[in-house]
Amino acid sequence: MQSQARAILRGLTVVQNKCKEGLRTVNIRNMANTSRSSQVIGVCQMTCTSNKKENFEKAEELITKCHSLGAKMVFLPEACDYIANSKQESIEMSESITGETITNYRKLAKKLSLWISIGGFHQKSPDSNVKKLLNTHIILDNEGEIRGSYCKTHLFDLDIPGKIRLCESDYTIPGNDLTPPINTPVGNVGLGICYDMRFPEMSSTLRHLGADILTFPSAFTVPTGMAHWHVLLRNRAIETQCYVVAAAQTGKHNDKRSSYGHSLIVDPWGTVISECSEGENVCIAEINLQYLNKIRTQMPVINHRRSDLYGDIVTNTAAPDIDSQRDYQFGHCIINIASLRNVERFDDLEPSEVTDLFRTVKVVSKVVEKHFNGTSLTINVQDGPEAGQSVKHVHVHILPRISGDFEENDDIYKELKDHDNNLETDKLHGNVRTVEEMNTEAAELRKYFT
Repeated sequence: MQSQARAILRGLTVVQNKCKEGLRTVNIRNMANTSRSSQVIGVCQMTCTSNKKENFEKAEELITKCHSLGAKMVFLPEACDYIANSKQESIEMSESITGETITNYRKLAKKLSLWISIGGFHQKSPDSNVKKLLNTHIILDNEGEIRGSYCKTHLFDLDIPGKIRLCESDYTIPGNDLTPPINTPVGNVGLGICYDMRFPEMSSTLRHLGADILTFPSAFTVPTGMAHWHVLLRNRAIETQCYVVAAAQTGKHNDKRSSYGHSLIVDPWGTVISECSEGENVCIAEINLQYLNKIRTQMPVINHRRSDLYGDIVTNTAAPDIDSQRDYQFGHCIINIASLRNVERFDDLEPSEVTDLFRTVKVVSKVVEKHFNGTSLTINVQDGPEAGQSVKHVHVHILPRISGDFEENDDIYKELKDHDNNLETDKLHGNVRTVEEMNTEAAELRKYFT
């Protein structure tokens, strides 16, 4: 942690909260949009078997092909590590996230300096007593670092007595959280897997959280693929005004199982802009965020929602592990509560986000006042640069107050403006607390929210 600013009020500190149930802070650096408007992505279509080595070699070949075609990010299908011959074999072959398969992909991502979506990895259960696995979607950055993961929440169970039984829940543990969209060079990527595409609420939630691209890596059955594949994916693109990327398994994997294929990319207007034909291959397309924003501006569907009739989207996302982040800095020596979705101005927030933000502020304010023995609070939003906003991400300042902390109440705003102007000099004179001191205090404050 790198927060280094001197306190401007007695007892005031920088707080780095790890919160639950909607009480979340955001890594502003990671969520900030980079300079990008149009980037090429690649999608790989595979026919995986139970041979892990051959599957990885084929994936490496296809990823390298996408890279040579100019892709900045490549998407692999569900079960890109293997498709086993039985449920028991599938469980036995599963690995931890630190195992050989993910290690090989991390090395490949770093070697090619390429972002990779590992669309579905059979992850060994962390509980050795549970004889099931997790179906995990992993995002790697161009340095081979894991930037996010999602465990499939909707499990495909098909049980027609006397005909067919294909129940994912027999050997898979369902995930319990959605993952906030991952900021990548091609846009903010929302993570799903296969059967998740049949639940529009999930796609709408990811859009609500700031997704530009929705991903549904898949191993679709042939009958359902022929009937529903294109319809479902185009619908998800149209209703969310997002790009949709669906890398797919194709062909015969073993005597029991075949997949539909037709890996594709859909634009926010619902047009299929790239699609694989039969067999193992790749397709590429340009992700144009200017075009996406144009569609959303000209047809602002999200602003026309009637939440008064059918309610707001309520999101259950996994709380970030703050201590594992490489960079975490608020930039102010106050307590900050930031919106989960990265927006610059207060008016850009949806009504449900405003509600969530200020409910969070209410809870945190109570804790802050109690912890610092305050008698009052200053709560403000700097909405735009002329209002003093230095970080282009809507956030609320919470400052505990006590009697006599300033000669004139409005002096606090001048102090906020000038408090870190002489930071290096303050460090030399010992007027800045150490990172260790702040980390210790942050750990104490987290106890209120766990």
